[in-house]
Formats: sequence, C-alpha cells, structure tokens
Amino acid sequence: MPSTATTAEDKPSGQVAGRSEHAEETQAEGAPAGSASVAGTLAGGVLAESAPPAAEPDDPKSATSSSPTPAEPPIPPKPTWRTRRPTTARNLSRTATVLSVLLVLFALQMPNTAGNFRLSEFLRLPAEAIVGAVVLLAMPRRPRVITAACIGVFLGALTVLNLLDMGFVEFLGRHFNIVLDWELLDDAQSYITDAIGTAGSVAVTVAVILLALFLPVGTAFASVRLSELLARNNTVATKATLIAGTVWITCMSLGLTVGGVPLASDHTAGVVKVQVRRVQDTLRDEAAFKELAKNDPFAKTPGSELVPDLRGKDVIFTFIESYGRSAIEDPIMSPGVDQTLAESTQKLTDAGFAAKSGWLTSATFGGNSWLGHSTFLSGLWINNQSRYRTLVNSDRLTLPEVFRKTGDWRTVGVMPGVQKGWPEQQFYGLEKNYSSKDLGYKGPKFSWSTMPDQYTLEAFQRLEHGKKSDKPLMSEIILTSSHQPWAPLPTTVPQDQLGDGSVFDSIQKAGKDPKDVLYDGTAAKQEYGKSIQYSVTSLVDWLGRYGTDDTVLVFLGDHQPMSRVSGTNASRDVPVSIVAKDPKILDRITDWNWTDGLRPAHDAPVWKMSAFRDKFLTAYGSTPHP
Repeated sequence: MPSTATTAEDKPSGQVAGRSEHAEETQAEGAPAGSASVAGTLAGGVLAESAPPAAEPDDPKSATSSSPTPAEPPIPPKPTWRTRRPTTARNLSRTATVLSVLLVLFALQMPNTAGNFRLSEFLRLPAEAIVGAVVLLAMPRRPRVITAACIGVFLGALTVLNLLDMGFVEFLGRHFNIVLDWELLDDAQSYITDAIGTAGSVAVTVAVILLALFLPVGTAFASVRLSELLARNNTVATKATLIAGTVWITCMSLGLTVGGVPLASDHTAGVVKVQVRRVQDTLRDEAAFKELAKNDPFAKTPGSELVPDLRGKDVIFTFIESYGRSAIEDPIMSPGVDQTLAESTQKLTDAGFAAKSGWLTSATFGGNSWLGHSTFLSGLWINNQSRYRTLVNSDRLTLPEVFRKTGDWRTVGVMPGVQKGWPEQQFYGLEKNYSSKDLGYKGPKFSWSTMPDQYTLEAFQRLEHGKKSDKPLMSEIILTSSHQPWAPLPTTVPQDQLGDGSVFDSIQKAGKDPKDVLYDGTAAKQEYGKSIQYSVTSLVDWLGRYGTDDTVLVFLGDHQPMSRVSGTNASRDVPVSIVAKDPKILDRITDWNWTDGLRPAHDAPVWKMSAFRDKFLTAYGSTPHP
C-alpha cells in the first residue's frame, strides 16, 4: 500500500523514528513483519486523516505545531499565613479553643448577684455542659453546627440577663423583670448622664451595647468551635463526657462542695426556671391586680364624708428622696442625721409645733420613686411597672383626689424632678402641677437634682402657699436634693440671697465629683447622710418660717438608698412623720403608738406603705363606702 503510506520526508524525524521503534518492538515480540507494517500504515493513515493540513515547509510554525505538547507542571498552592507561620497558627488555634472553653463556662456559671461573684462559683462542674456534649456528639455536622450556635446565643443572652440582674440588685434591691423593666433602661441612661456627664454617658451606653452584642455572638462562635472539636475527637470526647457525667452524679450524691458551694452544678437550669417562673408570676399578677384595684372602700364615699376633721387645714404631703431607715440607724450616717432630727424637733417645739413619727415599709428600694409615691397615695402595693400602669389607668381614689373630691381644697403638686410631660397629674387629682421649668430656677443642677430643696420650698411659698385663696391647699411636694449620687451637694444659703438660684453656682462648682462618691462605699454613706440632713433642715426651716396654726405636714422617705449605702440586707423601711400646731391633729392618731418627735424609735410600729391611706382617712373622719 505504497500510495497511502507516509514517507520519511513528509513527517518529522521523531515520528518516523517512533514508528520504526514501534515496529521493532512488535517484531521483537514475535509478530510477523508484515503485520507490523500494516498496523503502522493504518495508524499513519488514520493520523493523516484526522490531523489538520500540514503546514508548508517554509512555515516557521510547522516544526512546533506538529510536535506533541509537553505536559505543564502542576501549579503549587498559594502559600497562606498558616503555612508560612505554622507555630503561630497552632498557638492561636489553641488560644481560641481555651478562650472558647472559658467563655462558655463563664456563661454557664455566671451568678446574678455581686455577692456571689467569686472564684468557687466557676470551679464547679456544670450539668448543662455534659448534657450539651452528649447531644452534640450524637448529631451530624450541619444540625450540630446549628444547634451549637443556638445554644451559644442562648447562653450569651442569659449572661446579659444575669448582668442586668446584678445591676438591679445593686441599685434597686430586686431582680430584673424581663417583662416589665426594659423601659427603665432609658431612666438608667438619663441617670448616668446626670451623674458623669453626656460624654461619659455616651461612652457607657456604647460599651453596654457592644457588650450586649458581643456576648451572644461570642458564645455562639465559641460553642460552634467546641462542637467541632468534639466531633474531630469523637472517641476521646465520648469517653470524657461519660467520665464527667459519672463524676457529676457522684458529687451530687455525696454533696461535695468547693468553697462552700456544691461541686455539682445545675446553675443555668436554675436561672432559666427562675426567669420562667418570674414571667408567669408577672402575667398572673397583672390580671389579679386589675381586680384588686377596683376594690376601694372609699370609692363611693361622698365628698362631704371625706376627711371632715381636716377642714380648713393646709395639708402638705412631702416626700424626701431616699430618706430611709438606714439614715437613722447606720453607724456611719446616724450620728449626723440623729443630731439634725433632734435639733429640728427642738426648732418645731420652739415654733409651737409637735410631731409624731413611725415607720412605713416601701414598695420599692434604691430607686423607682414613683412606685413608692403611688403606693402611699393610692393605698395599693405598687411594686412594679405593670401595677403602676394599671393603677394610673384606673379610678382608684388617691389622697390628692380625696381632697379635690370634697370641693373644699385646691390641690397642687410641686415636682422639680419632672422635666417633661406628666399625664399622671389628672389621675392623682392635682389641679395644678409645677414641674422644674415652672419654678423659675436659674441656678445649676446638682447632679440628678434639678434644684436645691431650699429653693423648691421657697418657690412653693411664692407661687402657691404665700398667696391668698378662698380655699386651703392640699399640696404634694417632692424634695430631690438627697437623690443619688449625692455629689455635688447644695448647702443652705441666707434666705435673702436665694433669688433665682444663681447663688448656688459657686457651691455647685466647689462640690465633689459624683464619680468620687458613688463608687466609694464609705464616701457614699457620708455624703448621703449629709444630703438627708440638708433636706430635713430645709423642710423644717420652711415650716418654722411659713407654717401656721392650720398647717399639717406629713413627710416621709419614698425608699431606702441603694444597697451600697443601706447594706445588702437592709429593710425597706422609711421614716414617716406628722407635724402640726393644732393638738387635735395629733390626738387623732394617738392609737397609732407613734414616737413623739421627728425620730421614730427603733421599735415604733411598722406598716406597709400601702396601709397608710386608709388609716389616715379613717383617723380624720372619712366614712368607708365600699
């Protein structure tokens, strides 16, 4: 078949040589020479038919286009920082794992009170970690990652709640309520602004927000990382989980402890149960309280049968901010406060007044003053925001409304702490309420307090009490100079220099920095005691100057100060006093067994603050009509 064979001249020498070598190999294996020749010829024909047309001999590309393309060497992978620095990568990985373990354990064991924040709390064996490991080890990868992330987010959110709990216990003496208390965070931010300034408040707010975001996200990543570690070491992790479970059961059975704390822990499960129960109790209480608020023994009493024994008297109800039992009985604060009460009692006696004093147990602690005010005035126990909202949307008869209902009194409020609209004015029965902007004050704020008590009382005298009227006054006055952080504090100035309050500029500038007081327990107690002395002195001086034979003053504290001042186990008791010149006024409460003077005896009667309204109305001749 010479007509179809490709000659040596028509093909590159390499291909001819290759074919010749192939033929020789075939012959060497014993194949007939003719067969090799035919096979080679057929192969060459097929190649010739399938190959593209040969380039012309003078085409410079002909030599390369017909030669086989050599295989390209594999491209090496691009180096990463892990391959460049394997030791660093390994150390970082181990560090991330250790931090993940610590973060998850911290979230599992985080206490919700500052007093329990100690090392022994974090050295316990958490049952929740053992159960979580068992669940994650039994899952395929995708569900495991999702479950681990959800567990982490839950633990982070629970840690945020524990931190809120810790703050509420420290400042308000109660735990955070996840149903009711979110709106109080705005008040907390305003308080921080007053205490440390706008810049400091913004910094604290940003830090809190970042922390609240970091905890759920951080614990989610940590949980996922630990779940992957368990999966990579399944056999070892399974054995370790089994051993940990056995140790936990043994510790629980034997009651083993570390630092007085049980070694076997189910802390997180306990916190969850408490939170769930708290939510359930809140929802049940809200429904029950609506019915309770309707049961008012004086609701249908005609105005002519309400407080007939006080007709013609100027009745003043005054709340002194944070004036609690601790001010009178704490060894650091009581010497100065007791001396002020003794001196004030003598001033009143010299002016012809007499006083009787007892104790009331407030519905709040450390703050939320409006809960104490509403409890005292309504005769209902208002210890949370839900009850407060229900109350102010009800027809409950408050003490100011009692006097307004008679038609014989003009009812006014003086509230320098109110700095914006206050719709509750109508519910309380106040015909006129003076907020901070209505009192004409041009001086400086003293931390949270918008003006000194001395000025507030003088403004009340100028705007209402000192004016002639065809009706006596029933007044509600809130004195705020003893509001935390008790720095800087005002001092009494000569009455003829009071003016518009500008005289207090130099006093405010010379005062202490709130940061130097609030976080120093001893300093906070000392300055708090001074603030109570100032408020009581201001009130008694005003009464001695402007009080008449027809003046009846009822003053009390709205709650105890924060636990750093009053103590972690302090009661919720506050002093209450009734002062009058007319002896018949105090004769009406002889059976109350209160102490003579402004300082209630340690064993003087203690009532719930909610009991005062009905006892007061009954003592002064009101007739119940349930």
